[in-house]
Amino acid sequence: MNNQHSLETIELEMAVLVRRLTTITSDKKNWPLDRSAYLLLHQLYIDGSSGVKFLADEFQLDISTVSRQAAALEQKGYVIKVPDPTDGRAYFYQITDSGTKVLLENKQARLDRLTEVLNEWSDEECESFGELLKKFNESSMRKK
Repeated sequence: MNNQHSLETIELEMAVLVRRLTTITSDKKNWPLDRSAYLLLHQLYIDGSSGVKFLADEFQLDISTVSRQAAALEQKGYVIKVPDPTDGRAYFYQITDSGTKVLLENKQARLDRLTEVLNEWSDEECESFGELLKKFNESSMRKK
């Protein structure tokens, strides 16, 4: 099923995609959150308060990396630490109102840009592309 030509096309197009996304999101005025901050805030917004270990597992990162990213978000007032009621030594990160605001603004900017890029695509093409990206991301998570 995985022929060499298809794999080479996917490999190259993914490299181009990452380059384009990096270029688009380097504009700090319109994209104040870098990718790691956006994903961390999104996770907290969707799932609520979470511990560092859970977040590290979710993103396939070291606990120290997630701790550093969360600390940067805490300094900006986008997250706060809340004590774990079952373990006084542990804590969870929780998104703040300010974090929610910047996340939703950033998400809207991303959606606006995608709308521009995909404006000539049909609804079916967009749906298919989204489902294939989701399938790819889920497959890559299983291949830790």
